[in-house]
Amino acid sequence: MEGLGQFAPFILMIVIVYFFMIAPQMKRAKKEKKFAAELKKGDKVITKSGMHGKVVELNDKEASCVIETGAGKIKFERSAISMEMSMKFNPPPAKK
Repeated sequence: MEGLGQFAPFILMIVIVYFFMIAPQMKRAKKEKKFAAELKKGDKVITKSGMHGKVVELNDKEASCVIETGAGKIKFERSAISMEMSMKFNPPPAKK
């Protein structure tokens, strides 16, 4: 019993780190992956680098998409699209 008492603070630290750092990061990554998979033509998006545009073509094989901007069409990886910024720019429809 005495040996377990020595490790209790370390175990508590690991539990705290998991619930406050690792679990939220995993949840966010899962949401971003779902967002990228649900992109469709016509969605207005913002890339992580700040490029604004509209999705005109999706390629599931390469996990990429073509975005039409004011300067023309540019091909991006789906992971380059910012979920947070795109949701502010083009909020999802309200549920009834």
